[in-house]
Amino acid sequence: MLKTFYIETWGCQMNVYDSEKMSQLLKNTHQMTAVSNPEDADLLLLNTCSIREKAEEKVFSLLGRWRKLKAASPEKRIGVGGCVASQEGERIFDRAPYVDFVFGPQTLQQLPLFIQRLKDGQSHFLNIDFLPDEKFDQLPTPQTSGVSAFVTIQEGCSKYCKYCIVPFTRGPEVNRKVEDILKEVGMLAIQGVREITLLGQNVNAYRAIDESGRFFDLAALLYHCSKIPGIGRLRFTTSHPVEFTDTLIAAYKDIPELASHLHLPVQSGSNAILQAMGRGHTAQEYLDKIAALKAARPDLTITSDFIIAYPGETEENFMDTLRLVDAVQFDQSFCFIYSPRPGTLAASLECTIPDEEKHARLKRLQAKLDQHSLSHREKLKGTIQRVLVESYDHETQRAKARTEGNVIVHVNDASPRMAGLFIDALIEDVFAHSLRGRFLAIHDPYLDQRMSDHRMSKETNGAQSIEKNLRTSCESNNSCTSHSCSS
Repeated sequence: MLKTFYIETWGCQMNVYDSEKMSQLLKNTHQMTAVSNPEDADLLLLNTCSIREKAEEKVFSLLGRWRKLKAASPEKRIGVGGCVASQEGERIFDRAPYVDFVFGPQTLQQLPLFIQRLKDGQSHFLNIDFLPDEKFDQLPTPQTSGVSAFVTIQEGCSKYCKYCIVPFTRGPEVNRKVEDILKEVGMLAIQGVREITLLGQNVNAYRAIDESGRFFDLAALLYHCSKIPGIGRLRFTTSHPVEFTDTLIAAYKDIPELASHLHLPVQSGSNAILQAMGRGHTAQEYLDKIAALKAARPDLTITSDFIIAYPGETEENFMDTLRLVDAVQFDQSFCFIYSPRPGTLAASLECTIPDEEKHARLKRLQAKLDQHSLSHREKLKGTIQRVLVESYDHETQRAKARTEGNVIVHVNDASPRMAGLFIDALIEDVFAHSLRGRFLAIHDPYLDQRMSDHRMSKETNGAQSIEKNLRTSCESNNSCTSHSCSS
């Protein structure tokens, strides 16, 4: 009998979202229970990512460890999903015949059927078809206990950058229905979610017509999401510079709920390399987008992705990247040495850059990115930041919160009941990847409209006062749906 399951998730936020849906499906349709240890699971699921170097080898390395678990408990079943599953298909059975089934990122909605086939004694079956519309239509009702959540609005990518495997593993761009997106956001808000991140491989390419015939791009969708009661902060990822439209730039001026943070991958600062990559934009066009965004939202922080040592990259090309980094002064970024992905347009390109030089360039770029990142952190010291409290650590007696710029803040003088609230925190200490602050006051317009009679005093026992005020407010207003106020 398959009663328990374990999901190992690798890769992007989309994979995290997919794994959450897989978990909900198994719980809803087969009443299975999630466990945190693979040894305790009847069903082992690996949700794979094909972006990183040697992705396939890492998959088979983990499967090799799971093989030993299955040998010790032959009733265990193993399923492989995600992008590597879509890329490798039947070859997974060839190298790992102990795997029971393989499914692609567009067929996870059929997971209940796969489980039934296992229970019926079947094995070694595969489905890696591209079925995004079916996937969207059969997603389970969202369930969460957190204060932030992902919502997929689009799948696939039609850009075909020469180094990228995503169009081949997730297919071309397909947009989800407007009504379904807004319904999911609304249901999450009812469960206490305060921050929504809209997901897509090329999220700012979103285009759809609703049932009333109205056109929606990402900016319009953000506007409508911002009007859903309880949603106090919005984000979206991942974007492509080519389709970063004027309406989306204007959204940063017109939608206060849209966080002052944007992840906009550039990959290189060299026009020659951008052209070789098939990115479709120049370095100056990227800088022009950033300038327009900063004009609309002066406090906007920018993060990005960089690929180092792409085939043909010269020292001067690399210096162009360093110059672009200095021009933008990114808050944080991710940088990687190029590795060919099987099946991509760049897979056959020869790279003559010595490994020692590749790692030297990566180190130089990372040092410059760290320099700008620390500079951004230092500027926050002594400022008051509106942060969303995500959790509370009883051992340290600090709340874990997040700024609009997506930086973690550990907040002193906080209360366990602040989870799910927007508060003001005075930033007192700065670290490489986080901040430390002190609670000052609630700064939560949505709750303020229902708590006008229960303002928190600025006494030294403010943390205790807010607990009392929140409890009083919730008792006097049974319609309160905030996660932080539920008892």
